[in-house]
Amino acid sequence: MTSAVSHDATGRAPQVIRRERDRFAALSFCWADAVFELDPAGRIVYCAGACEALFGLRDEALHGANLAALLAPADHAALQALLDEAPGSGRGAAAVVRLTRSDGREQIATLCGFRLNELEGHAFIALRARAVGDPIQAGAPDPATHDPASGLYAADAFSELVARRLEQDAAARESGRMSLVLLPGYDALQRRLGEAGERELAAELGACLRSEAVDGRSAARLGSDRYSLLHSHDLDLHALEQRLCALTRRKDPAAVGTGVQTTTITIGPAAGDVGAASPAEIASGLLCTLNRFRNFKGSEFTLASLSGNLSVLARESLDAVNRFKIVTARADFEALFQPIINTRTGAIHHYEALARFPTICGAQSPYEQITFAEETGLIADFDLAMTRKVLDWLASGAAINGETCVAVNISGQSLGSTACLSALDVLLRENAWARGRLMFEITESAHLGNLAAANAFVQRLRRQGFPVCLDDFGAGAANFEYLSSLEIDIVKLDGAAVRGARSAHKGRAFLKSLVGLCRELGVVTVAEMIEDEAALEFVRGCGVHFVQGYLFGRPARDVRAFRSAIPARLFPAAVTTNSAAGGVRLATVRRA
Repeated sequence: MTSAVSHDATGRAPQVIRRERDRFAALSFCWADAVFELDPAGRIVYCAGACEALFGLRDEALHGANLAALLAPADHAALQALLDEAPGSGRGAAAVVRLTRSDGREQIATLCGFRLNELEGHAFIALRARAVGDPIQAGAPDPATHDPASGLYAADAFSELVARRLEQDAAARESGRMSLVLLPGYDALQRRLGEAGERELAAELGACLRSEAVDGRSAARLGSDRYSLLHSHDLDLHALEQRLCALTRRKDPAAVGTGVQTTTITIGPAAGDVGAASPAEIASGLLCTLNRFRNFKGSEFTLASLSGNLSVLARESLDAVNRFKIVTARADFEALFQPIINTRTGAIHHYEALARFPTICGAQSPYEQITFAEETGLIADFDLAMTRKVLDWLASGAAINGETCVAVNISGQSLGSTACLSALDVLLRENAWARGRLMFEITESAHLGNLAAANAFVQRLRRQGFPVCLDDFGAGAANFEYLSSLEIDIVKLDGAAVRGARSAHKGRAFLKSLVGLCRELGVVTVAEMIEDEAALEFVRGCGVHFVQGYLFGRPARDVRAFRSAIPARLFPAAVTTNSAAGGVRLATVRRA
């Protein structure tokens, strides 16, 4: 009897093919909640599983739909990266995505993909939904804690996350891994991509790193070209590097992409190293390591210097902390001074005190030392020590006369410390003679937290006769919030922002408007990093009141040398009323 059943090109009956496909689907359900077969365009040609429970649609209703339509728009790049991962054959890496349901709710899920050459490029996708009570089921990322472009954790939120993970691992006597990822050449790629292309790349990089993170979310973007993630011990970092390289090449119009460098740090109790460092020491080492990677600049830095076990890095960090504490307690650092000059008369208005550290603190620049102090919670003690040193200098008679005024930097982080503010209050009451001779510059290197509390203390300083300056204005996004929330006397314009204004097409108009705004608020302006005559003329033309920079002298111990070093020809409107004083009281600043 002849069979009436038709066969495909391979001679297999359709029933056999369907049975094999169903067997494949059944095996997939050992891991997944739903499986999909996609054609090369990403359309669903077959699906099975809990589709109705997940999407509110029966299997048949999904046939012909694009799988991307079932995901949150921000995760389309993650799906595309998964589909592009193995264009010829083989299994792709996992991707963590959010599903969009017909009831409007979102559900976190993990996708895994597989391609077979012999099936005309069709992709097979397995989907596993997170449990309803899973804490990472949180909908769209919070912009306060996540980088908007990549969807990954922002630096501060990631530091807190890793610190919590560290505590959990320590309690469970387990260890994990944290890898740092650097993309050399990213700046050039960013210029080739443009803003929209760079956002798209960041989204795909984020999807790739999330897929390899230990819980599908513990990855961060620490800078435009640097990332970090927590992962399992068996992650193949070499394969991850290759994936990232291929991704950047694929997105690059020039097909060049970037390099990829990684290093791995063991966190938690490591075999053979239990008890080598306390949890507090390890947390300190972790924070220093992440911040150093986040903030490094220059060719002297290498990722290799951050590799190894976090206990070792913690010990190194602890040694550095102890050295800094000793230097602070002994006031074993130097205060140099740089003049702030009236743009019209050339008269010295006041001096800024700048710290210089001994070799015991290492070879870092003063900026790096201050950043280190902020990262490790030592900045408040240092700010107090610097204030005492300047008060001692003023009392010693080393200043030109009793009118000489000095500005001391105080970190925004210190303004958030009740203990620091109380100690500073006592110090200033004990040195009431310094009113009008001491002022404070709030640095923008550390973000101000409670602006209302900070402003209350600023007003207490001003009422006591200690004017306040907001430093580095124009360097950060929070500047205008600070200007509107803090009642201050002076704004110091960031040097890089001034340079940018000089080179930008609308830079002069912008700077003049900013100076005009400050004038309307009764706030005086200082432009820093003025190093040549053209820069002086530019800021003078924009209405800036005072200037500071190498054009008028580098920081020095002896302030007496500055008067003769300031070129008189630069100030045709010079007057002599203040030239003998070498500085005037801050009470005159608004009349300058």
